[in-house]
Amino acid sequence: MDRSSSWGIALIRAMVGVVFVAHGGMKLFVMGIGGTSAFMASQHIPLPLLSAVLVIATELLGGVALVAGFGTRFIAWPLAFAMLVAVTMVHLSGGFFAPAGFEYPLTLLIASIGLGLTGSGAFALDALLFTRRKETPATAGAPSLGRAA
Repeated sequence: MDRSSSWGIALIRAMVGVVFVAHGGMKLFVMGIGGTSAFMASQHIPLPLLSAVLVIATELLGGVALVAGFGTRFIAWPLAFAMLVAVTMVHLSGGFFAPAGFEYPLTLLIASIGLGLTGSGAFALDALLFTRRKETPATAGAPSLGRAA
């Protein structure tokens, strides 16, 4: 991946992460677990209390992970699933356009899938932790601190 593409993905990753942190934070600190669970029950989402806890944890922790660029390829899929549920169970009947429509959660769904397919991009913990540089006799066995390609 060229440098500008890597930075473009990093910008998208960070912004999507901030949005998920904000939404997870709203569910936890404004609505509360009980309020989020009651909303999910009103939308006929199965196991509303468990679903509320899972979506709050996924959005908050997943959002932080996206901002940091940590485990992007892995956390993007549960985030995408959460948005798939939001689109199909909550927003689909509201038409396409926000605030009741599905355009916004659909955008987050597609962005999450894209991040799951591409990875973190530049300036990410993934790059520091998981990128291996080419080994030479002098660096064989040494930990890599290189950036993702």
